[in-house]
Amino acid sequence: MSGSFSVSGSAPCRFAHYFVVCGIDTETGLEPDELAALYQWLEADRQGRDPDAAATGENFEQSPLKRTFKSKVLARYPENLEWNPFDQDAVNMLCMPKGLSFRTQADQRTPQFHSFIITREDGSRTYGFVHTFYEEVTSPQICSAMQTLTQMHNAESTSANTPSSSSSSSSSMDSLASSLDEADSPTSSSSRRAGSYDSSRDTLYVSKALCLITPMPFMHACRRFLSQMHRAVTAATAPPLPLESYVHNILYEVPLPAPGRSLKFHGVYEPIVCQRPGLGELQLADFPLAEAFSLLGVENLVQVFTCTLLEMQILLYSHDYQRLMTVAEGITTLLFPFQWQHVYVPILPASLLHFLDAPVPYLMGLQSKEGTDRSTLELPQEANLCFVDIDNHYIELPEDFPNFPNKTELIQELSEVLLSYGISANTGAPPRTRTCPGSAPGSTPSTPGRERKTVALRQLEDDGRNGNLAGEELAVLELLQGNATLERLQALTKRTGVTVARVDALRAGVKAQLTEGQGGRTAAEEEELKNAKLNVQLREVCASRFTTMFADYEAFVIQSAPDLESWLTNREQMHNFDKASFLSDQPEPYLPFLSHFIETQMFATFIDNKIMSQWEDKEPLLRVFDARIDKARLFNVRAPSLRSSSYQRCTILKESAQTVEQRLMKIDHTAIHPHLLDMKIGQGKYEQGFFPKLQADVLNTGPTNNKWSHRTATAQRRKERHRHQTEHLGLENDLKEKFMQEARSLGKNLRQPKLSDLSPAVIAQTNWKFVEGLLKECRMKTKRMLVEKMGREAVELGHGEATITGLEENTLIASLCDLLERIWSHGLQVKQGKSALWSHMLHYHAREEKLEQQQAESPVSHVPERRKSDCSMAMPSLPVSLIQDMRHIQSMSEIKTDVGRARAWIRLSLEKKLLSQHLKQLLCRQALTKKLYKRYAFLRCEEEKEQFLFHLLSLNTVDYFCFTSVFTTIMIPYRVVIIPIKKLSNAMTTSNPWVCVSGQLGDSGIMQIPKNVLEMTFDCQNLGKMTTVQLGHDNAGLLAKWLVDCVMVRNEITGHTYKFPCGRWLGKGVDDGSLERVLIGEPVLPSGEEDSGRGCYTPPLQRSPSQIRRISVTSLSGRGYKPTSAQIQEAIGEAVNNIIKHFHKPEKERGSLTVLLCGESSLVSALEQFFRHGFKSARLFQKTVFVWDFVEKAIAYMESADQMGDLQETAEPLGRTCQSLCHYVNAINSTRRNIGKDGKFQLLVCLGARDRLLPQWVPLLVECPVIQRMYEDSALLRDRATVSSHIDVLETLHDFPITLEASIVKGIAL
Repeated sequence: MSGSFSVSGSAPCRFAHYFVVCGIDTETGLEPDELAALYQWLEADRQGRDPDAAATGENFEQSPLKRTFKSKVLARYPENLEWNPFDQDAVNMLCMPKGLSFRTQADQRTPQFHSFIITREDGSRTYGFVHTFYEEVTSPQICSAMQTLTQMHNAESTSANTPSSSSSSSSSMDSLASSLDEADSPTSSSSRRAGSYDSSRDTLYVSKALCLITPMPFMHACRRFLSQMHRAVTAATAPPLPLESYVHNILYEVPLPAPGRSLKFHGVYEPIVCQRPGLGELQLADFPLAEAFSLLGVENLVQVFTCTLLEMQILLYSHDYQRLMTVAEGITTLLFPFQWQHVYVPILPASLLHFLDAPVPYLMGLQSKEGTDRSTLELPQEANLCFVDIDNHYIELPEDFPNFPNKTELIQELSEVLLSYGISANTGAPPRTRTCPGSAPGSTPSTPGRERKTVALRQLEDDGRNGNLAGEELAVLELLQGNATLERLQALTKRTGVTVARVDALRAGVKAQLTEGQGGRTAAEEEELKNAKLNVQLREVCASRFTTMFADYEAFVIQSAPDLESWLTNREQMHNFDKASFLSDQPEPYLPFLSHFIETQMFATFIDNKIMSQWEDKEPLLRVFDARIDKARLFNVRAPSLRSSSYQRCTILKESAQTVEQRLMKIDHTAIHPHLLDMKIGQGKYEQGFFPKLQADVLNTGPTNNKWSHRTATAQRRKERHRHQTEHLGLENDLKEKFMQEARSLGKNLRQPKLSDLSPAVIAQTNWKFVEGLLKECRMKTKRMLVEKMGREAVELGHGEATITGLEENTLIASLCDLLERIWSHGLQVKQGKSALWSHMLHYHAREEKLEQQQAESPVSHVPERRKSDCSMAMPSLPVSLIQDMRHIQSMSEIKTDVGRARAWIRLSLEKKLLSQHLKQLLCRQALTKKLYKRYAFLRCEEEKEQFLFHLLSLNTVDYFCFTSVFTTIMIPYRVVIIPIKKLSNAMTTSNPWVCVSGQLGDSGIMQIPKNVLEMTFDCQNLGKMTTVQLGHDNAGLLAKWLVDCVMVRNEITGHTYKFPCGRWLGKGVDDGSLERVLIGEPVLPSGEEDSGRGCYTPPLQRSPSQIRRISVTSLSGRGYKPTSAQIQEAIGEAVNNIIKHFHKPEKERGSLTVLLCGESSLVSALEQFFRHGFKSARLFQKTVFVWDFVEKAIAYMESADQMGDLQETAEPLGRTCQSLCHYVNAINSTRRNIGKDGKFQLLVCLGARDRLLPQWVPLLVECPVIQRMYEDSALLRDRATVSSHIDVLETLHDFPITLEASIVKGIAL
């Protein structure tokens, strides 16, 4: 972020590297800015014409005074530095981002200050500070050229009475350009005489920029130095020394302050002081954070800070370049100990607007023009964009945005710090999330229009909302005092007895401030001190949040490589951080934010730096952060497991401010004073109002006798020797650099767009980098999703962590949605709505409907429907249709925006295993893709597109329920098909059947099935994963017996089909006499669809009881199915084990407990086998006997024995257990439900497991004399050792809270 790591060992410690002058080159004259040519090229490319043949003529529609002309670097001192080569194009473009601007004497010509930053490819930064002022044009050629242009413009505007209408669907980039060029009137007075320059009566002025380029962001010091230089030029008397002396002094004789020290050097008129934080402190940040908080409000700034941490696309928007820089630097300095890893361009030059098309996270600043409205600003992509309108104090946030942990308390603490310095801790305009495009721009209260602008100005004036700094009042007063007209007016009003109270009060207030601040310091120094203290305190508040949140991060860092080389080589395959364990250790409220944050590039880089610190010096930010954590541990001995979400305030605010104050009060070092140089006599001549051409020979080389330059050279040689020694031991630097560029991130090698060459070839090359980056990101994301989902299998294959929480899965899917939006936004030609993907789908839908209409008129071509697997038997197949899925999403009233619809559609397609297939179908209409996308777009790169679809196809190998589990309140149509066993039963029954479907989120309620109908559909609120079906009838009529094979239920939106096997009779006097059965579901796996890429290879999540178990004991023995005693014992152990495993899983991954209790291989199934073993001949007197018959007889015996007093002598607990068993069995028998004998046994086992009574009931049944009549001697139930071991196994379930589904215990009040 700051200079603390920009100044590498190789850079000598000079305060400033270059002094630059930019302006108009009188020799080449007026040249139109490259911007116009670039737009013509892009527009020709969009329309399919040859872009190179596009005319590069002048733009006569605009007044020459409003046009932009090419600026040049007129001079730079020194010519070049080996350690920091001068980038002429970049510096020129950032000194004058709009190019040259012209003014006449009628226009406002206030000098402006702004800063900029150049990020090199290795991530190091150089800062630029620019003072722009207007200088009179003395060249007659330029004046006459301007006169000619004005006449041509006037002729053009009179001839073209009708405005040229441009195509309505203009490129988003072009509309962006036009919105930036609208209403560029500097003042209202000049709009009256727009374009009216007459060389005979007007004086022409042109902008000129003085710039200092420094390795560290000493913003205040550079600002004061440059303003003093300008003052020296405009003052009536010449400065004490030639200007060369001051430039030479700051370039060669002023050193960088040493860490932890302060420095004083001299400008033209006054001394300037700066200070640099020590090695253990937060890095240097000189941009006034208070201003950033005042401009946006505390809450808004915290929200933008959160977006930055989550690496969203952030676009800052303001008319003032310095505001853009202040907010951008303010936000990034708050990130400590993390660093922004992606594109960072706080001031985006007009000629780089195409960079907003970048499909990567970015933090960019865009200059707005006066009078333009946010609604006119068409941006290439907005699905994941945080838009920050600085001037109007409002922000637009992306959807699905998690809050920063303890956000309210953080805002409160920051507000208190601001208030302690007298700054109103206002919260700015309320943040807005994206609204649906249908809403009228005027309808939203916070639309930035003229209305809001006047309100904003009024509030600025009243000082109510903005907490204006005293410095701003000072500026207002300076403006009033410097304005001759206002001074005359004021004098006149005083003579006539009228007082201008506001100005007088302002003057008095400023005077009071000046006298109050005089501890030997000027008001400006006082202001700087206040800013420095406030900056460090605001940053300490945020830093302490991270120190608290990541206090134990080291415990979760996985350090698996033996040396640096092997770690760098295998970096991509390695897991460096145990994310699942880290998240499981965090307080619940932190999880939504943290689960997203630990997936970011900045966190990955932080962990990489931590691992690399084993082998090399610690990265400076990491060193400071680790030292703070160690210090916190000394004072706060806390067990890492006892994490709490309570807010811990920053404890070092006072001492951090004192440290800064002491440094600024006691100057550690004073630089050499500016002095006369050995210059030719007569040069450096002074002419008021004009910045002279400086003498290059004295400024291109520095003194050789400087003590600190020698110190630097010695240190340099020492470092070189050390580097040569370590070179053969360590890793080659170029390999490490290559790794940093490639392995870490796709955005990192695009941190700063290349500002030098803006040819179409360069734009194409940049876009090619984006395409490669997007493909790589897609590969990484799909691999990560697969590895996490495969869990244990993946660990065995060596892919890292085993567990994935539902929360983490949701985060990964959300980041996939974001990636798809960025891919669909790349190279977009026509911008419609906030979501590029949804917009494309709407275009596709419209085109398909047109084709359908044409086909309806011509003979119909049959499209084969997807065949369903055999196990769905009578279930009609569900067609695969992208448009049908779109319609489902459109009918969901809960989703209000296009971005939300696109995300829901992605989740639905992922759940249906159709994402790759649908997107392939969407992109197969090549004419549509060509119409919507430019040539360089990702979606028009055939090979990359194929690879991308293949990566998405790999997601079909795992099961997702990401739609069903997220949209829990929507209405879903379900289809139910009842399949009878036709050979043995009348398919139709005279009774009135009913059905009730239950899932993890609820049930459908009892629904009557129309007579003689075996298929029905119903709408119901999302049931989630389906678990049980209750099926029954009322036993009416002659044919009241029904033999049902199974019930099939399908979710008509997701296509999930469940089979509920039955294989039993429903009817009185047949089977076990049941009129109602509770059936347990199993998902039907789609088979025979590998050709469409939907094959699912994961094992089924749930299985339900096989038909064999559901047939009565007699028929079982009749079929000769008799499990051995060993198999039965194993089955009981397995069933109990499965239930215990269920409770040991994270809650969101558990699946259905009902299946483990009542399904196949379940507890009920195993105990039924146990009770059946050794059952005596089941058919006595031709009547089928069931296990429930034995239970009833045992209960009857116990009750009769109790009446005769035999049980009264038994121990008290045993008596109570006996009573509980009798009570439960009688309650089950007396229920109004006709669930049959096997249904009753199932209910008893479930209730016994729930209420922890099973192990107590089994001995009672074993001890009952009835057992001798009904069981053979070899029965397991009569083997005491076996019974005892099973009781021990069942007792292990007591540790877990077993809850039963409503469908199982319906009608039982126990």
